[in-house]
Parts: sequence; structure tokens; C-alpha cells
Amino acid sequence: MVLARVLTPEEIEIQLLIEALYRRYGYDFRNYALASLKRRIYHFLRTEQLPSLAKLQEQVLHDRACVDRLVLGLTVNTTAMFRDPSFYLAFRDYAVPILRTYPFIRLWHAGCSTGQEVYSMAILLQEAGIYHRCRIYATDANEKVLQIAKSGIYPLKQMQDYTRLYLKAGGQRAFSEYYTANYGSAVLRSSLQEQIVFGQHNLVTDRSFNEFNVIICRNVLIYFNQMLQNQVHELFYNSLCKFGILGLGKQETIRFTNYEAYYDPLAASEKLYRRRN
Repeated sequence: MVLARVLTPEEIEIQLLIEALYRRYGYDFRNYALASLKRRIYHFLRTEQLPSLAKLQEQVLHDRACVDRLVLGLTVNTTAMFRDPSFYLAFRDYAVPILRTYPFIRLWHAGCSTGQEVYSMAILLQEAGIYHRCRIYATDANEKVLQIAKSGIYPLKQMQDYTRLYLKAGGQRAFSEYYTANYGSAVLRSSLQEQIVFGQHNLVTDRSFNEFNVIICRNVLIYFNQMLQNQVHELFYNSLCKFGILGLGKQETIRFTNYEAYYDPLAASEKLYRRRN
């Protein structure tokens, strides 16, 4: 008989906290990777100046404002425009020629965070001359980051870095054409928002809501355990049309998942795949 590993008191406390979040508020972090959750929880403890996990659990059960801050801290919101520019180069070279053959293109950007990568894709599609035939559905589980994404307003100081990444990603114009400077903020051109629909969707608990030609989900799955990764890959597979394109993050892969056999590499080094018939 194989005995299950005995959990440490710390691991039990973390599990109780995550279970409390789920049972009290419906936020399901139960199958997130433990190491990532632990780092974020302890960072939150320091930020809130709470002495222990037990005290945090007490706060979670009775203080909704604390819960909102904790959920924001546990969800992954690190992003940038044209993050990993080689991915966008590969998308221009391998995905765009395929998309040109479609009369209308539906894209799902899952886990879009504050929206910078969604607008990056909008710029790429606009420069490819096919944006007017596209609809991008940009979703995230966190309503607060979606509000930032919808605004299309970012700190002006970030534009220098974004310009550098844009050029590395094969940008074809002056990046300054895509925003207006306004008192320390950069306001993206309204034309970039015309084909984007922002909405709340939780990859852990929600189902498919449409059929898509492209699904982009970059640097999200690395925070899930293997079981949850397979669950999300099932969702993506069921949401992609035949020969649809899947884009993942640099540290992510379909290898060793239940759906590896259902895709062909489009640009394997950049984690771009195409669903088989």
C-alpha cells in the first residue's frame, strides 16, 4: 500500500485558506500550482502586515475588501505590449497568411490581464490589413484588471520599452502613431478598440462560449497544476474550429497533456500550434 504524503502544517493552512475562498466566494484556486500560490500569499501577508496564515483566513471569512485585494494578488497580471516579440514575429509569418484566407476571424485572448497583449495583437492585425475582418474576445477572471484593459490607458513612461519591443516584433510604423500622450499617460487610439470585446471569464470554472479561429493564452497555464492544465486544454480544444490556431507562452506546451496528439506545430519554438482536422 502506498501512503499519501503527509502535508506540513503550512500546506494545510494554505489549503484551508484556498478552500475558504472557494466555499465563501466561489474563487477557485484549488488546482493552482502550490509554489506560485505560496509566494503570492506570503507577499500579501507582508503587504497587509498580517502576522500569520490563520489571521489571513479570519480576514478572508469576514472582510470582503481584503478578499478583493487577495484575489487581485493571487491572479497573474504581469504583462507588456509585444511581450516576447519573437512570438509576434512568428504570428506574422505563420498565422497571418492562414487568417487572410478567412472571410471573418474570431480570436479569443484568454487571461488578458490589463490588456497590453490584446492591443498588441490588434496592432499586428491592423498592420496586416485584416483587423476589420476580426473580432477579438479578451477575457479575464479579474474584473479590476479588465477595467484597466477597457480604458486603453497606460503609464507614458512604459512607452519607450513598448516601442523597443514593437520594433523587435516586426512593427511597420512609428509606434507613437498608436497612442496620444496626455499628462503622464498614453491613451491608445480608439481604432484599436473597435474590434475588441472585453468580458469576464474564469478558465477554472467557466465553459466555452464560442468557436474561434485563434486562441491566445500566454503565461497563464504555468500557474496551474497538471490536472487543471488538462482541463483548460480541453476547453481550448472544444473552442477551436478545425485547423484553428493556439498560441501559448514561452514556458508552456501541449506536450505531456491529454491533447498533444490533436495539434501540429505551426511555429514550435514560439509555442504556436494548429488544431488537426
